[in-house]
Amino acid sequence: MAPTTLHPDTVAVHAGREDLAAMGVHALPIDLSSTSPLPDVELGGLSYEVLATGGRPFDGGSNVYARLWNPTVGRFEVALAKLEHSEEAVAFSSGMAAITAVLLSLPRDRRHVVAVRPLYGGTDHLLDAGTLGTETTFTTPEGVAAALRPDTGLVIVESPANPSLELVDIRAVVAAAGDVPVVVDNTFATPVLQRPLDLGAAMSLHSATKYLGGHGDVVGGVVACDAKTAAALRRTRAITGAILHPLAAYLLHRGLATLPIRVRAQQAGATRVAAHLAHHPHVARVHFPGLPGADPKGLIGTQQDGPGAMVSIELEGGYDAAVTLTSSVRVFTHAVSLGSVDSLIQHPASLTHRPVAAAAKPGAGLVRLSIGLEDPDDLIADLDQALAQIAGGSGAAEEALEDTAATETSATV
Repeated sequence: MAPTTLHPDTVAVHAGREDLAAMGVHALPIDLSSTSPLPDVELGGLSYEVLATGGRPFDGGSNVYARLWNPTVGRFEVALAKLEHSEEAVAFSSGMAAITAVLLSLPRDRRHVVAVRPLYGGTDHLLDAGTLGTETTFTTPEGVAAALRPDTGLVIVESPANPSLELVDIRAVVAAAGDVPVVVDNTFATPVLQRPLDLGAAMSLHSATKYLGGHGDVVGGVVACDAKTAAALRRTRAITGAILHPLAAYLLHRGLATLPIRVRAQQAGATRVAAHLAHHPHVARVHFPGLPGADPKGLIGTQQDGPGAMVSIELEGGYDAAVTLTSSVRVFTHAVSLGSVDSLIQHPASLTHRPVAAAAKPGAGLVRLSIGLEDPDDLIADLDQALAQIAGGSGAAEEALEDTAATETSATV
């Protein structure tokens, strides 16, 4: 069976399982070994050198140590790479570990980064703080070319953007970046709806915690890329010890089998929720790429196969209204993260984007919804009853949030 000739839904079910029949098993196995037997001193030493410097296991060698390689993690990487149309993929203990490895792997003379805002708050905070010895220029998609310098080693973009859900023309960013590699945070779209490497990007990055796992019970990150980049990332992963745990790899690999059907069903629900909220009196604006006029560049259908399942709304009552909404829902769960089978709601400015610089922080009245697999009518009814409790107005609570944003410089969540 050649997965590249199959429909993506079929690839999602079968990829990374090619060796199971020869092992005499049907379900994915989990290898929890922290250490592996060595064939002899010479081959053991060679195995260690190969794996510690970014290579892969070889016939007759050993996996040596779980910080360097794990076969359960390797199967998940193979599966994700096939879905992303990439040569390889490298899995990490979290999405932040993945972007950290990307930055640490930059050449010493190319440690300037161009980042297109908005981005996930953790990524924005990491770049803005310069913790890893990088210097970042934040810009718009149109400003990428002007922001480049001789020492620029990376351009970072997220589409759909978090939490505004703006679609960024990835082909245009790649063209503006020239020979500088572009990494796309593909967490919101997933490879079901968007494959950044097909659009010219060098890397597609995921917080695998979200849609890839899909059940709110696993944390992980993964980068799809070419073989040379993967070797550099594996070397960094081995040094930092940021490899994905095998149990997490098992859960993520299992999650890929249902990823296409989950994403499409969640997208259908989000389309109905967004359309309903677009006419609600307490909602000033709905951010959802599938609404009329929300995709002026026509990227749905040419870059991204659908609008996705994330919805953000701006409330007429600002911060006070956001507090009322998030504390009044009954079907939605008030929690960070996204992409789970259950619907989640959160206030980005107070949570995931709290460490972001004031100029780039989401509005005090913006609330983000991750639409799950519940019946859309139940979700709409839940939002209606919660929105009905909003009295309107911005109030002192919004002013308090703005004061905090002006003085906060290094908060972490």
